[in-house]
Amino acid sequence: MSATAETNIRPEPDQVLVDIAEYVMQYRITSSDARVTARYSLMDALGCGMLALEFPECSKLLGPIVPGTVVPHGVRVPGTQFELDPVKAAFDIGCIIRWLDFNDTWLAAEWGHPSDNLGGILAVADYLSRRNMAEGKEALTMSAVLTSMIMAHEIQGCLALENSFNRAGLDHVLLVKVASIAVITRLLGGSREQIIDALSQCWVDGQSLRTYRHAPNTGSRKSWAAGDAASRAVRLAMMTLQGERGCPSALTAPIWGFYDVSFKGEPFRFQRPYNSYVMENVLFKIAYPAEFHAQTAVEAAVKLHPQVWDRLSDVEKIVITTHESAIRIISKTGKLHNPADRDHCLQYMTAVALIFGTLTADHYEETVAADPRIDRLRERMEIVEEPRYSCEYLEPDKRSIANAVQIFFSDGTSSERVEVEYPLGHRRRRSEGIPLLLEKFEKNLLARFPEEQVQRISTCCQNQQRLECTPVNEFMELFVI
Repeated sequence: MSATAETNIRPEPDQVLVDIAEYVMQYRITSSDARVTARYSLMDALGCGMLALEFPECSKLLGPIVPGTVVPHGVRVPGTQFELDPVKAAFDIGCIIRWLDFNDTWLAAEWGHPSDNLGGILAVADYLSRRNMAEGKEALTMSAVLTSMIMAHEIQGCLALENSFNRAGLDHVLLVKVASIAVITRLLGGSREQIIDALSQCWVDGQSLRTYRHAPNTGSRKSWAAGDAASRAVRLAMMTLQGERGCPSALTAPIWGFYDVSFKGEPFRFQRPYNSYVMENVLFKIAYPAEFHAQTAVEAAVKLHPQVWDRLSDVEKIVITTHESAIRIISKTGKLHNPADRDHCLQYMTAVALIFGTLTADHYEETVAADPRIDRLRERMEIVEEPRYSCEYLEPDKRSIANAVQIFFSDGTSSERVEVEYPLGHRRRRSEGIPLLLEKFEKNLLARFPEEQVQRISTCCQNQQRLECTPVNEFMELFVI
């Protein structure tokens, strides 16, 4: 019996790769709404990073791989004195932005945090700016950073709209790598063909499994996974610019391509062309450092706190009505082993909000988790899916993330049923949310910098034109401690 030889004809690149490359090379951002929102996303992400530096489990991961390494034209890591090569700097910046689960969010068939791409974007932009200045050339401006953010948000978000990587067991940070590498290769001066090659390398990479986000393996890797993806994007982009060829059918190759190996043989589906839709509709975590599917449950619980705090021992049942994605991702019973476990537990976050009337990053630490009232309330929680919530979660003109909470007491009485359909950071609540987002930004900066430095950063960030004209290297200098 003779074996059949593989046909060794190099195909044209997969259309998915071509479409992303042509978007990055040719599309012009004309939406002022997108540019303003990108500025808010930048501010919020860096503010989250400054707060994260207060946590030793995060800060211990930062700095050069080899202590004492000196890098010419090194990238500044905001809130530190580190100057690193762009690959490690992308990890560090991405790590601090994502550590507390407090930066922007996108929810669809897949989930994710598009500002995670800032790890790679800022690292490469600062490196290029400092190198250019050393060579007597002009630095990049923050306008280029905002444009790259809008495009990275769009690539990650549009891939997420109809394609559920989590159902294939893969983590959403693979989309950070894909979105980052497209805009990073462009920043580095790559051509259309080089962007396609770099993108193909992303899909050929082995992708992260979601197991570190789920019981029983939930751990701190979920807080540095985005930084890892951004770092890998920078490395692959730089290799491509050095002449490394791509794999044109990385997605579609029979047997060996991503679709057959990792996506159950299914091709990607797309709801809309690439423009600036995702940035315009991105979700901000304004009030609570909680996994986004729980934001409205926490808000409802905070509203119920005055009715419950002095009757906690009388609580017989708590009904949380929610959507399918929340049930699948963050509904947990049993022991919670660490902060990363707790901030992905719908029941824990709701219980804390009912008891304390708020939820902060400190509430995930051992000192608070040891409070026996939390587990007592968790044991009395009933999670119910509302089909309407699950449906409207995916509707493009709504994109709600609804939850409702009601408390039942042992004497037969009950609280009101508090329903919150759209979280504070939703586009439908922008006018209400942006002033609070700015307060969050300054508060987070004050956790790291003296007031005078906070004022300099805030003055630069709050003026759209001034920020966009600021050289990237000067912007990054504002955050040196």
